[in-house]
Amino acid sequence: MRMVVLGAGLQGSACVYDLLQDPAVEQVTLADMRSDALPPFLSKYSNDPRLKRVTLDARDEAALRATLRGHVSCMNALPYYFNLAVSAAAVDEGVHSSDLGGNTAIVFQQIELDAAAKAHGVSVIPDCGLAPGMVNILARAGIDEMDEARTVKIFVGGLPQQPKPPLNYQIVYSLHGVIDYYTTRSWVLRDGQPLELDALTEIEPVEFPAPVGTLEAFHTAGGLSTMAWTYQDKLESMEYKTLRYPGHAEAMRTIRDLGLLDTEPVRVGQTSVVPRDVFISIVEPRLKRNNAPDLVALRVAATGLKGGQQHQVTFDLIDRTDEATGISAMERTTGFSLSITGLMQARGDVRGAGVSTPDQAVPADRYIEELRRRGIDIVRSVG
Repeated sequence: MRMVVLGAGLQGSACVYDLLQDPAVEQVTLADMRSDALPPFLSKYSNDPRLKRVTLDARDEAALRATLRGHVSCMNALPYYFNLAVSAAAVDEGVHSSDLGGNTAIVFQQIELDAAAKAHGVSVIPDCGLAPGMVNILARAGIDEMDEARTVKIFVGGLPQQPKPPLNYQIVYSLHGVIDYYTTRSWVLRDGQPLELDALTEIEPVEFPAPVGTLEAFHTAGGLSTMAWTYQDKLESMEYKTLRYPGHAEAMRTIRDLGLLDTEPVRVGQTSVVPRDVFISIVEPRLKRNNAPDLVALRVAATGLKGGQQHQVTFDLIDRTDEATGISAMERTTGFSLSITGLMQARGDVRGAGVSTPDQAVPADRYIEELRRRGIDIVRSVG
């Protein structure tokens, strides 16, 4: 199998690493504007003939199509605003494609490629990271266990193993993306209907085993993706919340409400500045803690009726930085999720041709087993 990964950032690099562990993968093409500087966990493959690095400006449609051509699956780890163009190009070139999602409006546009994807015999699966992605597959698995599903609650967060004040947080992916989630309204399902709620609201405690302990959960955008509409009038409620150490949400809400995350320019003396840009410039270096180990905490709980009785199924995960490779928990749970999806597409282990979201396309049992093979252990409990 010949695979192509777009984006040489941390998630794309983790995806490439995982693909190279599979002996059935003959070649992995890593394409980006710059693919020369590899993270340490991937640098040992710099001279491996199975890894091909190419320079690509994904805005160049002809170059993008040429890069995709001849591969079985494309795993797109570029920023979300490339997702539609990459999906369309992959369909035209007869290449399966998956991406990390991050923007529900774009996912709805990708769904419009369904007929073309079926005509070309390829699958397109957006939203294939951690959240959206892994959590949506687990939510669907919980729903499918019920005779009559009623509620789904999803909690997930990337956290430092050793939190430091004042925010008890470290950057585990783009700070720009984190702030987008903190300032964009979140879609949930309430009384069977999609509803928008403000981010950083409805804070509640969530307990995990020691040493993680008590975390706080609050609304942020994007995690449900299209599921709020898929299960409209089918479930009573469904919601996604981000997990952080206690106190983080109130601190960030204060920062937001003071206007420090605004995107409209303001005058400072004779200069015009964007508050969010200034905030990121100041805060980002303080939240980047190189080689500081992280963890990912996840819980997906579905409730309903089974055999006429109240039934709940819960999926839990605590994953940590892999000390042997240095691959972070966020890279493992996001980048590996993308590579698993791309491999399953190449092997025909997903729903057939067309555009489908992960909860629709990816069989949960097989996906969970693939995660387990990589040391990412989803624990299922019933109560």
